[in-house]
Amino acid sequence: MVSLYDEESANRRNSLLLVFAVMVAFALFGYVIGYALTGDAGGAAAAVIVALALSIVSALASYFGGDQVVLKSSQGREITRPQAPELFDVVEEMATAAGVPMPRVYVIDDASPNAFATGRDPAHASIAVTSGLLRRLDREELQGVIGHEMSHVRNYDIRFSLLVGVLVGGISLLAQFFLRWTFWFGGGSRRDSRDNSEVLGAIFLLLGLVLSILAPIFTTLVQMAVSRQREYLADASSVELTRNPYGLERALAAISSDPEPLQVANGATQHMYIVNPFKKAGGTSALFSTHPPIVDRINRLRQLTGEAPLDRRAVTALAGLK
Repeated sequence: MVSLYDEESANRRNSLLLVFAVMVAFALFGYVIGYALTGDAGGAAAAVIVALALSIVSALASYFGGDQVVLKSSQGREITRPQAPELFDVVEEMATAAGVPMPRVYVIDDASPNAFATGRDPAHASIAVTSGLLRRLDREELQGVIGHEMSHVRNYDIRFSLLVGVLVGGISLLAQFFLRWTFWFGGGSRRDSRDNSEVLGAIFLLLGLVLSILAPIFTTLVQMAVSRQREYLADASSVELTRNPYGLERALAAISSDPEPLQVANGATQHMYIVNPFKKAGGTSALFSTHPPIVDRINRLRQLTGEAPLDRRAVTALAGLK
């Protein structure tokens, strides 16, 4: 069993490694694009400097202000206790159980039930839930969801997920820039008249196009690596905080089986939600899903109480139980 302190240390270390890895990716991508567009090593070196500067700015911006970007892009509005007293009571209970400060609370006006946590550390954390979640879940189920999100706060998952969303999004933007530049300007400026220089430039242009196409796949793979195992851990930690696996079981079934699409979700933030906003409940294990299958998550919770596993049909039925 991995201890809380081991998990916190791993997340701090992985956050730094992620920033370093993305900076290297920015530099490599910048060099390839720079050479493809200018045809010489000097232009490529200049592009590397620009790409590294962009990666540093992105890292700092995501660390200090990325949570507000995520909340605004999700159309979250901060609320006070009189506006949602039960929600505030549950958040306060889970914060006390987790031993972290009370986070700020946001509501997203969306009919689809879902929730996420964000921030750079427990002292600067926020939890956002949709209005559909508040309407659909009872208090026991809401405790399970908030316990899950509070586990992300306590374990510093929020910092790592925040950096992933902003930094890998920057790589995708860089890829889109290169593809559009190639489309409008034909792949770059004049090149040296020597044959080998022209061939080398063509190779770098082709490599840049390949990287631009692969960048979205890389982004999704990084999100998968970040999210899947962390969701299992947060589910188990929620049970530790609530002392009740049944609320989270029913909540996962209810959220994932709801047919309403989450309008405010996007590719850069999908890994942050408790349930993938682009997938239906009980579905098969999709190769590029940022979340584990709901059936697997629920059955892992049932293992904690020694109960028999459920199939997809039973999970759907579970969503209607109160």
